Amino acid sequence: MRYHYCPQCGSQLIEREAGDDGKVPYCEKCEKYWFDTFASCVIIMVINQYEEIVLLEQSYMSGEYRNFISGFMTPGENAEEAALREVKEEIGVELERLESSGTWWFEEGDMLMHGFIGYASKQELTLSSEVDSAEWVPLAKAPELMYPDSPGNAQYGTYRVYCERRT
Repeated sequence: MRYHYCPQCGSQLIEREAGDDGKVPYCEKCEKYWFDTFASCVIIMVINQYEEIVLLEQSYMSGEYRNFISGFMTPGENAEEAALREVKEEIGVELERLESSGTWWFEEGDMLMHGFIGYASKQELTLSSEVDSAEWVPLAKAPELMYPDSPGNAQYGTYRVYCERRT
């Protein structure tokens, strides 16, 4: 999000040089720069010992494609803590191990997606009210159900990272 008014005093901001960052919105009254902000989110591919991954159906996100677990980070939480929390909240699973799969910029939502691969034993899933349904799906079948690959697609990016690491 690009600031046009100061969040502290409400004054209209001006563009002012901020070193190597170039022109940045600045409040002359508060004497403060207001750098662009964006949401930090996590996306987690949960995989079990049988190389099955959890895919969710969430009608508010898509009626056509299945998703990995994802959610917003909260203030004071790091990406790993958010990933563990989101998996527990959405499908009731405690992860045994968590690996970073990279970060992706999601332009449409002004979000930085922190990708993870979460390892868990196969178990029954306990769904939150945000999840319409979820199932363990064989790794090779998942691309048929996922959002198509595109630049910035953290779901497909995380899937691809896992497949590259296992070879």
